[in-house]
Amino acid sequence: MTTNEVLVLTGMSGAGRSTVAHALEDLGWYVVDNLPPALLPALVSKGTGAAGKEYAVVVDVRGGHFFDELTAALAELKSNNSAYRLVFLDATDQALVQRFESTRRPHPLQGGDRIVDGIARERAKLEKVRAECDIAIDTSNLNVHQLEKRIGEIFGGGKIQGIRINVLSFGYKYGIPVDSDLVLDCRFIPNPHWIPELRPLTGLTQQVSEKVLGSEGVSDFVQDYVHLISSMLPGYMHEGKKYVTISVGCTGGKHRSVAIAEEIARQLTAGDVSAYATHRDVGRE
Repeated sequence: MTTNEVLVLTGMSGAGRSTVAHALEDLGWYVVDNLPPALLPALVSKGTGAAGKEYAVVVDVRGGHFFDELTAALAELKSNNSAYRLVFLDATDQALVQRFESTRRPHPLQGGDRIVDGIARERAKLEKVRAECDIAIDTSNLNVHQLEKRIGEIFGGGKIQGIRINVLSFGYKYGIPVDSDLVLDCRFIPNPHWIPELRPLTGLTQQVSEKVLGSEGVSDFVQDYVHLISSMLPGYMHEGKKYVTISVGCTGGKHRSVAIAEEIARQLTAGDVSAYATHRDVGRE
C-alpha cells in the first residue's frame, strides 16, 4: 500500500458536499460519489486514484441503510493503519433549513415530517462520525464561491503536507464558528469602532492594524499566543492532526479580530508554519 492519503468526505445534507466534490475535481482529484461505506477499506487499500491522482470518497445518508456501516468501516481503516482523512461539512440548522427551502427539495431523512425533523435525525446519526473527523468545515456563512476558495486553500496542493493552520476572524454577535479547534477572544483590546475615522475601515487596513497592534500589551499577547501554538504543533503532528482552525473573535469581526488574525498568521508563517488568515464576517454589517 502506498502512503497516499484518501479523503473521506461526509457531513450534513445541504452543507455543501456537492460543491466540495466539484471543487476537488477542479483541483485534479478523482472523486467517488455516494460510495457504500463497506467498500471503503478495499478502496483505501489501493492507495491511489485514477491515473495516479489523489482521490476523495463522498459518503452520506443518501446511501440509506448502507450509511450505517460507516462507523465500522472507519474502525477497520484505523485498525489497518490506513492513510485517510475524514472531512466533515457542517452548518447551522437555520442555514440548512434556508437552503432546503430555497431549492424546494425535501431532506433525505424528512419523510412526512418537517425539514427540521430530518435535520435532527441526521445530526443524531452523524454524531459519532462528527466527533472523529480530522477536518471540520462550517459552511453556514459561506456562499458557493467562498466554499470553493476554502477548499482550494486546504487541498489545492493535493495531499495535505504537514500542518496547515487557518486563522479565522469572526464576530461574536454572529456566533462562534462551529469548526473551531481553538478560540481566542480579543475583545479586551480597545475597539477602533469608537474612533470615527477608523469605524468604516477594517482590520485589513494599515490604519486599523497599527491601532490594534499598538494598543498596550497587544504585541506581547500575540507573541505569547504564537509561542503557545508553536509548542502545540509537535503534539498535533504526533496525533495525526494536520489541519487546525484558530478562531479569533471580537464583537463584530471587522476590526480587532481581523488585525490580530492577520498578525498571528504572519508570525506563524515567518516561523515556517503553513498558516493563512480568513475573515468570516468582514463586510457583513
